Amino acid sequence: MTDPLLPVDAYLVESLPEIWFGAVLFALGMYVVLDGFDFGIGMLYATRTDERERETFLAAFGPVWDANEVWIVAFGTMLLAAFPRVYSRLLADNYLLALGFVVALVFRGLGPELREQRDDERWKRYTDYAFIGGSVFAPLLLGMLAGRWLFGGATLPVALTSVGLVAVSIVTGAAFLAAKTEPGLASELRAYGIGATLAYLGGVVVLLGTVVLTDAGGAADAVLSLPVAAVVALSVAVGLGGSVLARRGRYRAWLASALALPTLLTILVAILLYPTIYPPTGLLVREAVVSPLALNLVTVLGFLVLLVLWYFKFLYGVFSGPIEGEGYGG
Repeated sequence: MTDPLLPVDAYLVESLPEIWFGAVLFALGMYVVLDGFDFGIGMLYATRTDERERETFLAAFGPVWDANEVWIVAFGTMLLAAFPRVYSRLLADNYLLALGFVVALVFRGLGPELREQRDDERWKRYTDYAFIGGSVFAPLLLGMLAGRWLFGGATLPVALTSVGLVAVSIVTGAAFLAAKTEPGLASELRAYGIGATLAYLGGVVVLLGTVVLTDAGGAADAVLSLPVAAVVALSVAVGLGGSVLARRGRYRAWLASALALPTLLTILVAILLYPTIYPPTGLLVREAVVSPLALNLVTVLGFLVLLVLWYFKFLYGVFSGPIEGEGYGG
């Protein structure tokens, strides 16, 4: 009797559940990094009154924002495929937060799309409200959802996680715009980015201190571990280094360091979670994962993600370089 193409009672590799745990967090991290700067642009949009500058902001992210949202779909799909018990509990326990997040995304997307449909100041004002409001509430609610995933019902850590995601979105949004726009506007934006960087780094320190004092989500021991200390120290170094780069007008280098902050944040989340995957119930990665045969199958299909990564490389290559405010073409 020949062996089956895919093993039935064993994983393709022994560490496959942990690999999928990393893959799920990778998709979430890609979303926070890429759509995060979109949110930041929307929040910084509120600081502009000049119509040409507003058009410039919209043109900066117009070609890529809807593609960036692919990663939240990938996160949900991968979580459902590999850890369906976590998917169901996360949505059931946080249904209103998840629904509010989706509504915020709708308003964030509709605002710029509808803005160009009528040449009317009142119409543009209301569509701008939708764009700005969606850009604020989407990371705020996503941060609350992530905070409740990590810390359960602990109010202060959840709130700090939410505000932290808003702050880091402003950092990446300011850096992205500074790298894409003319020097005069970029020099104004860097002040917002540097201020948000300091707020974000201070918030992370306060958050972790609160977790240690309250043992929110049972994560106190993890916070005091060497890996967490290394990630926090690296975040501080990257954040402060990025601020120096911004002051020197090296905006592309600043953008690289700014995008590293949400990447490090995702790594921090992974460290605080593992080996559990849903701390409110104490559910472990290997308890929540699907059967070996099912996980082996989705692993084979999961190589399609490589095509998605290639597409994003192509997309950002096409739309690299500076832009000018010539209307929104998303």
